[in-house]
Amino acid sequence: MSDPWVVFRTATRARVGLGRAGDGLPTAENLRLAAAHAAARDAVHLPLDADAVVAALGERPSVVVHSAAADRAEYLQRPDLGRRLDEDSAARLREAAPTEPADLTAVIADGLSPRAVHDHAVAVLDALTARLDGWSVSPVVVAEQARVALGDGIAAALGSRMVLVLVGERPGMSSPDSLGAYLTWDPRPGRVDSERNCVSNIRPPDGLSHSRAAEILAALMDEARRRELTGVELKDTGAALPPAAG
Repeated sequence: MSDPWVVFRTATRARVGLGRAGDGLPTAENLRLAAAHAAARDAVHLPLDADAVVAALGERPSVVVHSAAADRAEYLQRPDLGRRLDEDSAARLREAAPTEPADLTAVIADGLSPRAVHDHAVAVLDALTARLDGWSVSPVVVAEQARVALGDGIAAALGSRMVLVLVGERPGMSSPDSLGAYLTWDPRPGRVDSERNCVSNIRPPDGLSHSRAAEILAALMDEARRRELTGVELKDTGAALPPAAG
């Protein structure tokens, strides 16, 4: 007898039609579930290799900063500290600020999955940079123990008009390596999530490809600069996003 669940398994990463052994799951499925849980936990606790990220950026100027969370344990227990710069980092950014305000600051932040940052962040930034015409950019900022809102303080210190935060998303049981990209126009401390645009699930081959994510981000950024806003209002009116290839 053929397995009627095969067609569903080929269409989704969700766990469907797992079968049973008595009152529980088969041993093989239990082991796969435990392995997925371990991968998600490992993704959260993996240290960000800031030196490797800086090396991957090549000749692009960069600055490494740290949030007010002293270590990973404090970062996980105190989300508020991950949204603020420590004093040394704030001073370092003021020294690195360009003479003229830049259009964009790109922040590469570890978030809840440094693994996603290692795997995808620089590749997305490379693909996006090739699509930005007439944008001035500040040094790239690599941020440790960082939440999304840390980008607001970073870009404000550098005097940039927009911030792009490439951040490791909260790992799921089938996606320990998902990268998110958050755009905020006129960034400054106190901005709220409704004032941002997000492109999530960047994780080829199972999510958005690097090039597709860059296409969407470039279109959103051009529209945001034209209208001088991001967030709910930009989503309501809709940016002229390019269709997916094929």
